[in-house]
Amino acid sequence: MKDHNYFVYIMTNPGKKVLYVGVTNDLSVRLEQHRQNRGKPDSFAGRYYCYKLLYYERYTHVQHAIEREKEIKLMSREDKLDLIKQENPLLMFLEVRQ
Repeated sequence: MKDHNYFVYIMTNPGKKVLYVGVTNDLSVRLEQHRQNRGKPDSFAGRYYCYKLLYYERYTHVQHAIEREKEIKLMSREDKLDLIKQENPLLMFLEVRQ
């Protein structure tokens, strides 16, 4: 049986002024898409230059990842920052390596 990977992630812009929450089945590819779309006005993440990774969670079932994404999106900015700081207390930009 193949392992499935789904990720809920939180991105920000270089000044850490905006938070973007998303879900994907390939985090490395999705991060590259965010980098390529920075500055493009047709998406929220592009418009606000959200291409810096701050946080992610891994799931094996897509429905769990989607449910968690919705849960995080409903959080206040303060609660999102508290969540991020549990794993990344200095709010450092993360790199994903395969």
